Amino acid sequence: MRRLLPEWHPQWGVLLAWPDTHTDWVNHLADAEHCYLDLLAALLDHQQVRLVCRDTASEQRVKTLAADRGLDTERLELIIADYNDTWARDFGPIAVEDNGNVELLDYTFTGWGGKFDADKDNTLNRRLPWQLPLHSPSLVLEGGAIDTDGQGNLLTTRHCLRNPNRNPDLSEAELVALLKEQLGVTDIWWLDHGELEGDDTDAHVDTLARFVDTRTIAYVQCRNQADSHYASLAAMEHELQTLARQHNLTLVPLPLPTPQFNREGERLPATYANFLITNEKILLPIYGCDTDQQAIDALQSVSGDRQVTPVNCRVLIEQHGSLHCVTMQLPRGAV
Repeated sequence: MRRLLPEWHPQWGVLLAWPDTHTDWVNHLADAEHCYLDLLAALLDHQQVRLVCRDTASEQRVKTLAADRGLDTERLELIIADYNDTWARDFGPIAVEDNGNVELLDYTFTGWGGKFDADKDNTLNRRLPWQLPLHSPSLVLEGGAIDTDGQGNLLTTRHCLRNPNRNPDLSEAELVALLKEQLGVTDIWWLDHGELEGDDTDAHVDTLARFVDTRTIAYVQCRNQADSHYASLAAMEHELQTLARQHNLTLVPLPLPTPQFNREGERLPATYANFLITNEKILLPIYGCDTDQQAIDALQSVSGDRQVTPVNCRVLIEQHGSLHCVTMQLPRGAV
């Protein structure tokens, strides 16, 4: 029996790629480095991190900054390899289990439908050492585009997976058949509504609605009718309520963060749904705004034994992503 592993499956650790002057972080580099150090601090106290660095200079900078921060680097693995940018969620490997054996799937990554250069990102997994089999299905798919309860149900958005910039030659029926075969899912729960301004991913589900456990979905809720997101997020909420009734699910609304803007006045895609579930914690992106505590409390109410650990990710939304977008969990045995 084949199945897509949920995020809470026992992990070896987390994959990251370090921000440097060759990435889009060049104009926010000090803040980006600080955010990544916060991420490392939240992770290294309980699990491993595989951190990809572009060259020996970047590797040495990580060592210096980690030492200055007083981080325990015993669980930190540094690997030198070239890449385009740092969105590990979307170029990192996706883990499935087949008759008890875990394997990694290296899908094609095109920079969200060709919006950005991604040739180095797309080959990165094949240049890293793994202890598990790595396969490369012939399909364009990003990790942030899908979420699962680990019980055969896949949550995703049509705006992303059915976008003609991804797999234009496939009908929906053909795409569904491939997803079921490759990921071992039995049902696909499509969302037709919900997208954040400033989102480059064409409505990745990990910006909108996420499984916290097999029976619980946390999602972005907009209660301000004057907000430009209100109509689409209200329609998405209605879709999720229908799913919840059909499948006996618990829904947990997360507030839409207080609007965040860049220097040019453009709205940034801040979202609390972009959390990361680890072995012992849920790392929650916060943005230094007045909705942060409400999101922490809401997620903590359904986090079980995991402690909700906030990480300030305000700088990450400057490049239109957040905490989940820069991380990819790796199953036990992967490294």
